[in-house]
Amino acid sequence: MRCFRKKMSLVYTATYRYKRALQTMAAGLFLIYMTLVLYQNVYGYGGQDQSDPELAESAGNLQDIQSFGALILGGAGSALRPAADASVVISKRDNSVLLPASDDSKVLVLDSNSVVNGRGPDDQRTLYDLHRVPAVTGTPKPPTTELDDLLISVKTTKGYHDTRLEMIIKTWYQLAKEQTWFFTDTDDAHYQKLTNNHMVNTNCSQGHFRKALCCKMGKEFEFFLDSAKKWWCHFDDDNYVNVPRLVRLLDDYSPSQDWYLGKPSISSPLEIFLDSTKSSTEVNKKVTFWFATGGAGFCISRALALKMMPIAASGKFVAIGDKIRFPDDVTMGFLIEHILKVPLTMIDAFHSHLEPMEFIRPETFHDQVSFSYARMRNEWNVVKVDGFDLKTDPKRIYSLHCHLYPFFSICPKSIKRR
Repeated sequence: MRCFRKKMSLVYTATYRYKRALQTMAAGLFLIYMTLVLYQNVYGYGGQDQSDPELAESAGNLQDIQSFGALILGGAGSALRPAADASVVISKRDNSVLLPASDDSKVLVLDSNSVVNGRGPDDQRTLYDLHRVPAVTGTPKPPTTELDDLLISVKTTKGYHDTRLEMIIKTWYQLAKEQTWFFTDTDDAHYQKLTNNHMVNTNCSQGHFRKALCCKMGKEFEFFLDSAKKWWCHFDDDNYVNVPRLVRLLDDYSPSQDWYLGKPSISSPLEIFLDSTKSSTEVNKKVTFWFATGGAGFCISRALALKMMPIAASGKFVAIGDKIRFPDDVTMGFLIEHILKVPLTMIDAFHSHLEPMEFIRPETFHDQVSFSYARMRNEWNVVKVDGFDLKTDPKRIYSLHCHLYPFFSICPKSIKRR
């Protein structure tokens, strides 16, 4: 009996000591946990951008310790854990595209070589509105396209230098000075200086007929091939180009894949009949294809351009236009959709003067890639936007530009104060 009591006493003592050891360990862990929580509150790990791998690992370990402390202390740690920060820090590239919007958020523009960092015509630092970016939980998609990856070509002619070209240079060209080139049919020292030698005399015929149009388009295409750019975007001199939106659009596509982006001006595919004297099998052969109207603009990826090169470069583009007897944009669609079998990807954000501009709502202007204008039946087909008076700005391009970028020096003070 005495021996049994002695054994029970030893068991009780060991249990008591083990319990005290566990309590001491828990108290120590609790002190460590509280120290880490206080350290976190001081240095702010939880709400910072954890782009550094070591910092991210430390924060992850801290969270693990907090969970473990809560378990040891029977849930007490959950009451001490700081609330999670609901904001998400999204890291951005130096040249990432910031799309303007109509809300109250602003960003200071710092660099004239990119759209996000573009300067106004007075070379002053400007403010651009931004769309609010919703909070995300995943890793942002790696960028595929930046502004400097683009070659923007504008087809013009001598008779429009002092009107259409002048208007472009004062507005959207300021957002893409290094990326935009003007393809014309004459030498012009004045505009060559204004564009920093970005005027290309194609030596094509003046006028708006098929051969002249195909000649200039062929020169634009060959100019792109000689560049190191990833995207070629063609526009006419009666287009306003929303450059940030264009870059953001292209960022959704890979330039290493075949892409033909634009908008048709017809409601169904074009049907033409090939008439060839060289092959009896092609006589009166019906061909159906879509084409992006040049009056709204279109974009072609580097991968697709390289596939086009053997059949369209070195003057061959003009030859294709002669064969089908259609102008430049139709010839482009024939070459890409019919010959290369690459379908047109239709983008509603491109707009030409062939559609009613007044139906584009002002609240959606920031979402559009291109706009246009035309004089039809003694009335202007233009966007409806406040700004300059109709006598000063009948085409509404200056007003549109100031609606999108009100801090440019050309914009009225009443617009800048909005």
